[in-house]
Amino acid sequence: MERLQKVIAQAGIASRRKAEELIAQGKVQVNGRTVTEMGVQVGPEDEVVVNGQKIGKEEKVYFLLNKPKHTISAVKDDKDRPTVMDCFPDVKERIFPVGRLDYDTTGLLLMTNDGNFANAMMHPRSHIRKTYEVAVNGVLTDSMCARLEKGVPLEDGMTLPAEVVLLERSEKKNKTVLQITIQEGRNREVRRMMEYFNCEVTRLNRIAYAFLDLGNLRQGQYRKLRSFEVRKLLALVNHN
Repeated sequence: MERLQKVIAQAGIASRRKAEELIAQGKVQVNGRTVTEMGVQVGPEDEVVVNGQKIGKEEKVYFLLNKPKHTISAVKDDKDRPTVMDCFPDVKERIFPVGRLDYDTTGLLLMTNDGNFANAMMHPRSHIRKTYEVAVNGVLTDSMCARLEKGVPLEDGMTLPAEVVLLERSEKKNKTVLQITIQEGRNREVRRMMEYFNCEVTRLNRIAYAFLDLGNLRQGQYRKLRSFEVRKLLALVNHN
């Protein structure tokens, strides 16, 4: 979502200051309603008309990014830290991340300018499967893994059952590496699940989202989603 006057300016119709004047004069409509107040936020799915001229809608685009470490999952950052937008210097559309990965988390992140698609993917009822490879300081026993598979209590409620595959466990190194698949989109969920067992996450990488995986993409690289992949994702959500 962006301020209306910024969207008008980006469309090349007027400067941002002139756009504010047009709004104040009642010459701007959003989805058929005249807007005169400042600060209105609009998204890619909103129809904006200025002086009877409809702002050209961007073509809907969908990307799969291998998010680098130490990158913010946002369009901009008030602390001037690197964001995922830095991975898309040549993309002209006003894209944004679908959900987020933590600053230290790497891996598969979808990017789009389609607000309806993003909302569908992030809806609590979507139950999109997300698979992570997680390394922790600490030894997770078989019984702990079994508890993860049934669900563990966090401060915001029990987690849904997870799928857990043990990749490495070393008492000597005090280290465990798991592959874990969850169906929710809670904030820092995998990290908090590990903290429940007093295990500190040292590496967290999302390796799959529904049927999508990273393929050969290195960190910071992306590819366009194919049209059938977008349709399949939406079908998964509608089915759920």
